[in-house]
Amino acid sequence: MFTEKTIDSMVYLVSDRIRTKHGFTTRYGGVSTGIYSSLNVGENRGDDPACVRENYARVGKILGVGPDDFATTRQIHEATVRVADNGDRRKVFDPVPYDADGLVTNVPGLPMMIYIADCIPVLLCDGRNGVIGAVHCGWRSSVADILKNAVDEMCRLGAEPEWIGAAIGPGIGWDHFEVGPEVVDAARHYLGEEIDDLVRKNENGKDMLDLKRVNARRLIQLGLREDHIDISQECTMCKPEKYWSHRVTGGQRGSQCAVIML
Repeated sequence: MFTEKTIDSMVYLVSDRIRTKHGFTTRYGGVSTGIYSSLNVGENRGDDPACVRENYARVGKILGVGPDDFATTRQIHEATVRVADNGDRRKVFDPVPYDADGLVTNVPGLPMMIYIADCIPVLLCDGRNGVIGAVHCGWRSSVADILKNAVDEMCRLGAEPEWIGAAIGPGIGWDHFEVGPEVVDAARHYLGEEIDDLVRKNENGKDMLDLKRVNARRLIQLGLREDHIDISQECTMCKPEKYWSHRVTGGQRGSQCAVIML
């Protein structure tokens, strides 16, 4: 189950399936203004750098770390997953020297962050074996099987699928994710089975895809237990006052994030 927590005025979500420090941020509780109001962690969106850095500092309070401690990614909607270590800690606004839409680690005290503004964030944790992951699941990275890559890398670090908990956080919901037939076909190929229960038509006859449940089903195929998977019901497009939505804003926006640390 997802629940809301607050540190000072910063509102974030946690899931009881993730047995380590973590959080999914909202727009609430930062210092940015205008179209970036208020908890924006997007470094390349045009926001005031001083505000972004302070927002990082506030997010760090979720995990008890500073703004320059995070391992982050340059997300390009592909399926690369990086095994992160302490060398991947990055100061805010320093360039990220690699492309990856997922991070995994078994290093205690290393906070990892992924960015979101409609795509589906997935946090993974095998608390028994001490391995965690953070995955940015847009539809392209999803159908490219980034979750398999993440679980495989976690297992190489000692995780076992039956002990991995997963939290699928706020992202675009079934009621707003209008897609073309090529995306439905890609999702069907991704899962290797019919997905009629994950697709429905809207009033215009267009396909609507439940990307959260598509990825939940893939995690089950990868060996996770269904009762170890939590799915947020909140849609970023339904609540643009609470979450950044790329589609609602036409790209004039900030970014929220998902963070996790052993």
